[in-house]
Amino acid sequence: MKLNIAIDFTPLKKYPDFRLLWGSGLISYFGSMITYVSMPFQIKQLTDSYLAVGLMGLVEIVPLILFGLYGGVLADHVDRKKMIWATEFAALALTSILLINSLIPNPKLWVLYLVGGLFAAVDGLQRPSADAILPRLVSHDDLPSASALMSLRWQFGVITGPALAGVLIATAGVKAGFTVDVITYVLSLILLARVGSVKPNKQSEKPTISSVVDGLKYATSRKDLMGTYLVDLAAMFFAMPNALFPFWAEKLNATWALGLFYAAGTVGAFTITFTSGWIRNYTRHGYAVMMAALGWGIAITLAGVVNSLWLVLLFLALAGASDQISALFRSAIWNQSIADDFRGRLASIELLSYSVGPLGGQTRAGLVAERTSLRTSVISGGLLCIGFVTIFSAMLPEFRKYDSKTNKFAVSEAKKRKNSQN
Repeated sequence: MKLNIAIDFTPLKKYPDFRLLWGSGLISYFGSMITYVSMPFQIKQLTDSYLAVGLMGLVEIVPLILFGLYGGVLADHVDRKKMIWATEFAALALTSILLINSLIPNPKLWVLYLVGGLFAAVDGLQRPSADAILPRLVSHDDLPSASALMSLRWQFGVITGPALAGVLIATAGVKAGFTVDVITYVLSLILLARVGSVKPNKQSEKPTISSVVDGLKYATSRKDLMGTYLVDLAAMFFAMPNALFPFWAEKLNATWALGLFYAAGTVGAFTITFTSGWIRNYTRHGYAVMMAALGWGIAITLAGVVNSLWLVLLFLALAGASDQISALFRSAIWNQSIADDFRGRLASIELLSYSVGPLGGQTRAGLVAERTSLRTSVISGGLLCIGFVTIFSAMLPEFRKYDSKTNKFAVSEAKKRKNSQN
């Protein structure tokens, strides 16, 4: 049998609403990544402090947790398409505030932190609906391919957005970056408006605290899911060096390469996504997540050891490739084994697992670099990642041995979705 490794574009051809959602995100992520680079750069300009840049992660954690959990409940109770549109509009308003702040003679640092916290709240409300909507737009068998395509649109933004941001910042300042982001949000909203409604199931619960608790109980009762959360949380918290990028580029006498630092990991991820056709037939998802998380930790450690710009970028690219393998198989586990009634609430927990880690990791990286050195921060983080991923994987054999063909939850969901289509 011939092995097909090319990315599968079938979902874009088969499902019009998925195509519109995908196009909207492609545009939106591109602009968002420009802002993602512009905000820490402006903080560095105003403070020249490792800690000040790293604190942005700390500012974002609390609203992300609170609104992320509530956003998951809403995703199981309201029209998921409308939720995505409303939060996208809110993000447009926040970016406009950043633009206005950048245009005044003395931009205010507190505005950047305030908007960063509000961005996290909006993201917490949107992401569960954005994740939970996918199983309603494509068939069960097409979910792995659709997840890869959703990653592809994000990667396009992460590669091209920071590269353009570097040029815009160097030539016209951060205000140009915020302007482009505002324009992309408008285009995104136009496409989202054309997506059909995705209403909740009739038996969905009202958005209450008890329904949040029910979601948490379901997640903790499944050790296979807990493994995906804990392993990714450990990898991102201990080995997420993004807050150090502006200083890292300067340390290597390559401030011109700041955009490459942000894009390097995504180049590796992009390579994996474009050769992801094989994931449809590989069923040992838990093992793949574990090995990929270990690969991330090893690559980050090596990036901290070397002094060459190009070697650093190479190891960051390898880290990104490892992280993408983890992300694809984690998405496959979540989308194929969680019942739709819980999908929004579990999506909020997924959001926390892959977002709180990086945000806390930025603060950890900045604090350790401030107290020791940039190199110590990077290397120690990579080694801690390797250690904790190993411990969690050993503690959770249900996660490590997860197989989509034999896992009882995945098998049950496959039967339910196929019966509903007949």
